This record gives sequence, structure tokens and C-alpha cells, in this order.
Amino acid sequence: MLTTAAAAAVALGSQTANAAPSEKPSKDEVKTKVDKLYEEAEKATEKYNGAKEKQEKLEKQISTLQDNVARGQDDLNALREDIGLAASAQYRSGGIDSSVQLFLSADPDDYLDKASTLDQLSAQQVDSLKKIQEKQRSLAQQRQEATEKLEDLADTRETLEKKKNEVKGKLAEAQKLLNSLTAAEKAALQEEEDRATRASERTALSAGSDAKPVSGRSGSAYAAAQSQIGKPYVYGATGPNSFDCSGLTSWAYAQAGVSIPRTSQAQANAGTRIYSQSQLQVGDLVIFYGDLHHVGFYAGNGQVLHAPRTGTVVRYESINNMPFQFGVRI
Repeated sequence: MLTTAAAAAVALGSQTANAAPSEKPSKDEVKTKVDKLYEEAEKATEKYNGAKEKQEKLEKQISTLQDNVARGQDDLNALREDIGLAASAQYRSGGIDSSVQLFLSADPDDYLDKASTLDQLSAQQVDSLKKIQEKQRSLAQQRQEATEKLEDLADTRETLEKKKNEVKGKLAEAQKLLNSLTAAEKAALQEEEDRATRASERTALSAGSDAKPVSGRSGSAYAAAQSQIGKPYVYGATGPNSFDCSGLTSWAYAQAGVSIPRTSQAQANAGTRIYSQSQLQVGDLVIFYGDLHHVGFYAGNGQVLHAPRTGTVVRYESINNMPFQFGVRI
């Protein structure tokens, strides 16, 4: 046993001695990994935005249904009260019609479908009973619809929470990588980004005829987006103090009096698609990545104006920095 233990110790010591020390990733390697994490976070952000938008719509629909059900129940109670008053009057005058008596003790569906019963009722009673039947059916349908939407809302809220946690996880992982850099490396990365942003801004602002907006509302939306340059990117934000990518574009078009969908995937279907970059005009939306999870404004001269990702601000950037899919003309 001693011999075996000694041999194992020698082998372990040899492996430890021969193992290469783990190398700290370079600044460029960290940047590549961080950029990938930010891209994944933005994918999750657009799904989060979609779930949030769906949640808000469901909440409004449920509220409307519940209000309708409450009002409908009041109407139904009033109709029943009228029938009750009629029955009381009949009783005082010598008895209750057998068919009305049947109604008061059971569901009208049990006998309204029987023609023989209808023959025994006055026209006014038939009309009242049919209204009650229709109201009951309508209320049952609306209650069922509200129940289904409540179930959908619960699922949507669960999705919303999952996507929020996914975004937070990706951002925390990216921040951990950034924290591994030295102050000098962080400053160098920031300077590279700032230099690229300044170059893109000069290029966009020097555009000639290419910079003419395709329409008045596109021009107004683009001008609104320009007024937000320097505002920070925050996932799920729709302005006016911070934005994510689709939050900026939807906010800017709203300032021009145009309502477009909230998410980049939905905005991709909000107008006419332009597949050639050479045909893009200022104010067109530009959609990026195969799953359409990023959107910005075309700014002319091959530049885009957008809210890029966490840690950045609304700024100009080369259209070639991301996989362009198509433009959308609103």
C-alpha cells in the first residue's frame, strides 16, 4: 500500500509540474467573448420585449372581458328581476303560468327549446326568456375566454421571468470577463470604440444626396432618434432616458406620429422590405442577424444609427459591423 501511494504521489507531482499554467485571456479574446455574450443577451432581450408586450395586451383584454362580464351579469339580474315581478303579478291575479313557474325553478335552456312551451307563453314572456338565455350563453362564453386568457397570461409571465433572468445572466457573465481586464486594457477597448464611433459619425454626417429621408415621417423619426444620441442602452427600455434597439426605433417613429410594433422581429414586417443596401434611404429601418433580433435606422453612407448593446449609448456605427438582412421602409 505504501509503495502504491508513493507511486501515485510521484505521478501526481509529475503531472502538476508538467501542466502549463492557465493563461489570462488577452484583451481581444475577452472582447470577442463579451461581444458574443452581449449578442446572446440582446436575443433574449427581444424575446423578453415580446413577452412583455403580450402580457400588457392580455392584461387589457382580460380587464375588458371582466368588465363586460360584470355588466352582463347586471343585465341578466335585471332581466330575471323583471320575470320575477311578472310571476308575482300573476300570482296575485290568481296563479303563476306553469311555464313561468318552470322557468323560475330550472334553467330556461331546459324548456325554451321545446316548442310546446313557447306556445304557452305570452309574446312578452318569450322575448324576456330568450334574452335571458342569450345573455347566459354570452356570459358563459366570455367567462371561458377570460379563463383561457388568464392561463395564457400566467404562461407569458413565466416566459417573461425566464428571459429576464437569461438577460441578467449573460450580462453578469460579460461583466465578469470585463472585470478580468486591467484598467489599461479597459481604457484601450473604450478608446477603440470611441474612435470607431467618431469615424462613423463623420461618415454619416458627410453623406450627400444619400442622406435625404425617403419620406417626411421617416425623416421626422430619424431626427427624433438623432436627438437621443448619447442616451444609454438598457434592455427593455423604450425611452426617453434610455433605450434598447427596438425601443429606440419604436419611440422615434411614435414621435413622428407613426405607431410601429415593439420588437425588432415584428418591425421587420411593418413595411416594405429593401434587400439591397444600395437602395436604402435615411430613416429606413435596418434589420440584422438571421433571427432578426437587432434593428436600427439607416443613416446614409453605409452607417446606421442605433442603440447597440449594454455598456454603450445611442450612436452611429458601420452597417458592415453586423450581418445585414434587409431594410424596412415604413
